[in-house]
Amino acid sequence: MKLASFRSACNSLRVYTSHPGSRFSGLFRRCFPVGITNNRLTIRAGSATTSSGTRSTLPANFGKQCKEELWSEYNYSVGEAVQRTKAAMVTLLRRNPEIQPLLAILQAGEDDSILEINKKIAGKVGLNVTQICLATGCSEDEIVEELLKLNNDPKVHGVYLHLPAASLTSPVLGALNPEKDVDGMTDLNMGRLVRGDASEGFVPPVAGAVLDLLGKHVKSVLLVGGEGPLRLALQCLIERSGVEVNTSHWNSKSLQKQVMQADAVVLLGAGNMEVPPTWIRPEALIIHCEPALKPDDDAIGLSSRSGVGYLTAAYRTQNVIHSCNRWTQKQQYQPWHLRSLKLLPLTPVPSDIEISRAQTPKPVDQLAEEIGLLPEELEAYGRNKAKVQLSLLDRLHSQPDGNYVLVAGITPTPLGEGKSTVTIGLVQALSAHLKLNSFACLRQPSQGPTFGVKGGAAGGGYAQVIPMEEFNLHLTGDIHAITAANNLVAAAIDARMLHEATQSDKALFNRLVPTVNGVRTFSPIQISRLRRLGISKTEPTSLTPQEVSAFVRLDLDPSKITWQRVLDTNDRFLRKITVGQASTEKGQIRETGFDIAVASEIMAILALSDSLKDMKDRLAHMVVGTSRSGGPVTAEDLGVSGAVAVLMKDAIKPTLMQTLEGTPVFVHAGPFANIAHGNSSVLADKLALKLVGRDGFVDLLK
Repeated sequence: MKLASFRSACNSLRVYTSHPGSRFSGLFRRCFPVGITNNRLTIRAGSATTSSGTRSTLPANFGKQCKEELWSEYNYSVGEAVQRTKAAMVTLLRRNPEIQPLLAILQAGEDDSILEINKKIAGKVGLNVTQICLATGCSEDEIVEELLKLNNDPKVHGVYLHLPAASLTSPVLGALNPEKDVDGMTDLNMGRLVRGDASEGFVPPVAGAVLDLLGKHVKSVLLVGGEGPLRLALQCLIERSGVEVNTSHWNSKSLQKQVMQADAVVLLGAGNMEVPPTWIRPEALIIHCEPALKPDDDAIGLSSRSGVGYLTAAYRTQNVIHSCNRWTQKQQYQPWHLRSLKLLPLTPVPSDIEISRAQTPKPVDQLAEEIGLLPEELEAYGRNKAKVQLSLLDRLHSQPDGNYVLVAGITPTPLGEGKSTVTIGLVQALSAHLKLNSFACLRQPSQGPTFGVKGGAAGGGYAQVIPMEEFNLHLTGDIHAITAANNLVAAAIDARMLHEATQSDKALFNRLVPTVNGVRTFSPIQISRLRRLGISKTEPTSLTPQEVSAFVRLDLDPSKITWQRVLDTNDRFLRKITVGQASTEKGQIRETGFDIAVASEIMAILALSDSLKDMKDRLAHMVVGTSRSGGPVTAEDLGVSGAVAVLMKDAIKPTLMQTLEGTPVFVHAGPFANIAHGNSSVLADKLALKLVGRDGFVDLLK
C-alpha cells in the first residue's frame, strides 16, 4: 500500500506531533483497541471507521507498522529521559569531579533481569550500580540489617528495594533512609508527595514513567486494581496535572462502564487479569504496571520489563542524580536558622540553679540542625548534649573561618573573675539579639573545684550554660576517660617494674612477644621501640641475647618516675601515698601520689591535639620517667599508647550544649589550660570557626 493511501485510510489513527523539549504522549491516542495477552499489551488486529461511517478492514501489515511507530515513540521517551539525566550528571561532575553516584539494588533471590535493565540505563548516564542479593526467603531482620548498612554508607546515594510485596513491611520501609529512597516508597516521601512538596522527596519512577506515557492530551484516567503507594502516588500526580482520575477494582460491577469512558486505563497489580478488548475505546490508551519478565515478539512491550521497565529505570536513575545533588548541597556550609529561647528576668534575681531549671532547653538535635550540623555528625548523649564528629572539618575544609574573640582575665581571684559569665553573655548578645552567628567555647569543669569552694563553672545569672547540673557533673565522661587512661599508664609502670625485677630476659620476651598459632611477630609499637634502640631487625628469632635484653628491659629508676595516678575529686589526703605494700608485689614499694584528673598530661594533650592521629602521636611520646642510664621512657615504650588512644577516642570530640537563650556552646578539654599550656581545646575552636561562617564569631574563654 502506498503511504498516501495508508494515511487516507488511517486518518483517525494519527499520532500527536511533538517537538524537542515537549512531553510525549508515549502512545497513539487514536490507534487500534489495545488489549492484554499473556500479561502484555498487544496490538489487536481490528477495523476502523472511515470518514464516511462505513467500516473498512485495515491492511494486514498495519499492526506491524503501528507497533514500530509505538516503539519509536516509546524509545524516544526513554532517550529523552536518559538525555536529561545525562545532562544533570555532567553538571554534577563538573561541580564535584570526585563524586561517583551509586545506586544499590537490594533484592531477594538471584534474578538479574532488573539489575541488567538498570545497569543498561545507568551505563548510558555514567551511573554506578551495585547489587545485594539476599536469600529468597530472607527474614525481615536480615533486610533491615542490610538497609542500615546502606544508610550509613556515604558512597551509596540511592537504594532500590526489589523485594516481594510481602517483604515491604512497615519496619523495612521505616528502616530505609528517606534521602536514599529513590523509589519514593517510605512514609515520609509518600507524605511529601501527597502534600505536594516533592522538592525534598522523590516521585516513584513507575509513576514518572506512567505520567510520561499519558502525556498532555489525556483528559480522564482510570486506575484499575492496586491498593499500595503506587496507586496513591499516581492518583495525586495525575490529579495535580489537571486530569480527571477514577479508580476501580477488578471485581467492580461498573468496571466495564468506567473502562469504556476513560481516555487511558492504568492496570495496577493485574496479574493474570485481563480487560476484554470490546470494553476499550478505539482511541484509548492502556498501560500495564504489572510487567512480565520477557516480552514475546508480538507484544509492544509497554507493559513489559523491556518496555516500561526501561523508562522506569531511566526515572530511577534520574532520582539517584537528584539524591546525589542534594547530598552534595548538604555537604556545603549551611546558613544558620537559630531559634532563640525567650528569657523572663525576675526581680530579685533568683539563684543560678533556679534560673537554669526554669528554662527548657531545645533538643540538642534541633540545635544542631539550626547551626548547620548534619545528623550523621552528631552523637547524642541524652536530650541536652551531644558529641560532634571531627569529620565536620573535612566537610567544611574550604569554608573560611570566622572571627576569633578571646575573653581573658588579668588578675586571678579565689573564685574566678567571671570569664565564663562574660563569654556566655557575649555570645547570647551576638546570637540571640544581634542575630550574628556566634559560638562559645568553654572548658569542661572539674569535680574538684565544683565540689570545693569555687563551685560550678557554667556561668551565672542569666548568662549560663544549661542544664547546669549536666554541665558541672560528668558531662559526657571525658574526664573519666582521662582518669582511666592516665591510671592505665600508672598501672603499666608498676607492673613492668615488678616483672623486670622478678623475671629473666627470656621470660619477659615470651610475655611481650608471645607465640600465636606457631608464629611470633612484633607489633607496630614494638617495631618502633626497636628502631629507637637502633635495631633494624623485624624477625623476633633473629635478635641476639643483648638485643633481647635491651628490648625487654626499660630499667625505670623508681626515684625518677614522674607519672602519678589521678582522680577527679578534691581528696587532699591522696596527694602522697605509698604503693606496693602487698606481699604479692615482692617488695616493690615506692612513694607516689594522686593529682587531680584535669592536671594530667593527657588532658593537656586533649586540648592541644588537632586530630585523632595527632593525639595518638602525642600520647605515644609522653615521658613517664627516666631509666637508670638516664634515658627517657615513653608510653610507647611501655606498649600502652594504643590502648590509651582507644580510651580517648570519644573524648577528643567536643560536646555541644546551649546557653539560656538557646545559642550554641562547645564544651571541651579541662579547666587548667590557662595556667598550664595556655590554650583551650584546639579542636573545639576549629570546629566552631567553621560553623559560624566568615562573618561569625567564636568567643573563647582563656
